[in-house]
Amino acid sequence: MIKPRYIFLSIAACIVVSLGSCVGNTPTVETPPNPAVTQASNHSSHSSKSKININSAILSELDKFEAKLGVPALSNKIQASRPYGSPEDLVTKKVITQAQFDQIKDMVTIEEIVLTGEAKDVDYMTKLALMKGHLFVAQELLEQNQPKQAEPHIGHPVEEIYVDVEDQLNERKVKEFKSDLISLTNLVKSNPKDSKIKDNFTISVQAVDNAIAALPTEQRAKPEFVLQVINGLLDAANAEYSAAIANGKITEPIEYQDSRGFVVYSSQLYKSISSQMAQNPEAHKAIDTALTDLLTAWPSSIPPAQAVKTPEDVNKLVTVIQENTQKVIASANTKAKS
Repeated sequence: MIKPRYIFLSIAACIVVSLGSCVGNTPTVETPPNPAVTQASNHSSHSSKSKININSAILSELDKFEAKLGVPALSNKIQASRPYGSPEDLVTKKVITQAQFDQIKDMVTIEEIVLTGEAKDVDYMTKLALMKGHLFVAQELLEQNQPKQAEPHIGHPVEEIYVDVEDQLNERKVKEFKSDLISLTNLVKSNPKDSKIKDNFTISVQAVDNAIAALPTEQRAKPEFVLQVINGLLDAANAEYSAAIANGKITEPIEYQDSRGFVVYSSQLYKSISSQMAQNPEAHKAIDTALTDLLTAWPSSIPPAQAVKTPEDVNKLVTVIQENTQKVIASANTKAKS
């Protein structure tokens, strides 16, 4: 089942560090004229209980409702019934029952958040990192001669994410690469054995890397910044993995594969800052150990018959990473103020 997930990532970017404040001083949040819109210059006090915008949240966010209520394909149903004039419309539109709504009502909002400053940069980088995760697992599947399984993961970056990053690409004067992604997608669908696929794949991955390079090198090297992106990826992976598992079995291979790509790329990003993380030895050890353990949940891109880890196991490891991320960010804030 192919889910159009990444319709809007601003909400996700606001919870990438789900257990506390993010880098920089505590931001001032101004109330714009439209009461349905909140501006945020940084992530401040976004807990794991942050509300989810049912009008614009990515499907990996909506999967949290699905996991909590145990309703199959609920995220798709929520998306299909948009727009909502109020959270209670989930009931009036018969997406869920009143009893189910009562279980999640504290998680639901229709308020939109507009990001600025570093939060906007984290959002931008996280969207591109999601593209990288999709392309990574697609490449694995192609190498294993599984073009049909690779197709959705090649398609997701252009079909579901590009539209949400396009304005920022223009703002940052990044060369358009939607056409490259479309060309690759069409080629894999029409002729999966074409020798041009390898070159087209390289071009597409390089285009995403070039877009990432539009961010200042110094910023991309900051552990506090990279950790926020990692947590955004892990937050998506956590929700996707939960949606993939039922009764100990992997019932949704695409969600399993998505989450694998996100976690593998998170590990690669962490390695890029690991030497700097030595300044926070306890947090570094905890994050590194948790990431290593987390990776074992995805032994390969082809799902095993039985899930290696339960969604609860994965959630606990992600929480450990988030908690220790907060320690690193708090330490950086303290040093910046001294």
